[in-house]
Amino acid sequence: MKIIVSPAKKMRAADDWMAAETAPVYINEAETLLKKLKSCTEPELKTIFKANDSITHENFIRYRDMQRAGGPTPALLAYVGIQYQYMAPQVFSAAQWEYVCRNLRILSGFYGILRPSDGIMPYRLEMQAKFGAAASVSDLYSFWGDKIYRELVREDKEILNLASKEYSRAVEKYLEPEVRFVTCVFAERDAKTGKLKTKATEAKMARGEMVRYLAETGGSGPETAKGFDRLGFSYEESLSDPANYMFVKK
Repeated sequence: MKIIVSPAKKMRAADDWMAAETAPVYINEAETLLKKLKSCTEPELKTIFKANDSITHENFIRYRDMQRAGGPTPALLAYVGIQYQYMAPQVFSAAQWEYVCRNLRILSGFYGILRPSDGIMPYRLEMQAKFGAAASVSDLYSFWGDKIYRELVREDKEILNLASKEYSRAVEKYLEPEVRFVTCVFAERDAKTGKLKTKATEAKMARGEMVRYLAETGGSGPETAKGFDRLGFSYEESLSDPANYMFVKK
């Protein structure tokens, strides 16, 4: 089984914890994107990032000074978002780290797909970023095509989807009949309407906690995710189907 997650916007250089053991599979493609981003002016990057002046300037400097796409920080330790705080990979045991290196993949606009041990640099480039119709790279979905999917299913035909729609779209478009793709949905009932709603922050927390749960229990297939009962969420059989596992917060 391969578990897919989204990256986080906020990143850090954390080479003081452990050294990266592998290089991104699509490092050459990342180098192509780096060259493109280096050629952009700060106003052009602001349009691509859809970010404020401070964030744009920080990343303009990052790309200007980045000599190569590969870096010293293991990918799983480089992201700082809520999902990664609840996953807490920096305190994984050796066995848990080995599990995520084998089973977890991070989808990335800049690197395509990452193993936890792949060495990367802090960057900003969301999968939905657009470079403009006149650019050689118009959008990242076109740039990556089916490469992310092909690497993902090279060893496994079962995928547990914990990624946002923005990132899972880069995989779902290419799904073949022999590949099993299961999406975990985390929701809670609205107190007034009784309808199920997904809250973005709580979903990120649950996705990170789910990765930790699977690493701790050695989850070997999508069915093992059904045992997840953390942060108040539990699996609801009646609301689920073979392609969607619904976890409802009590």
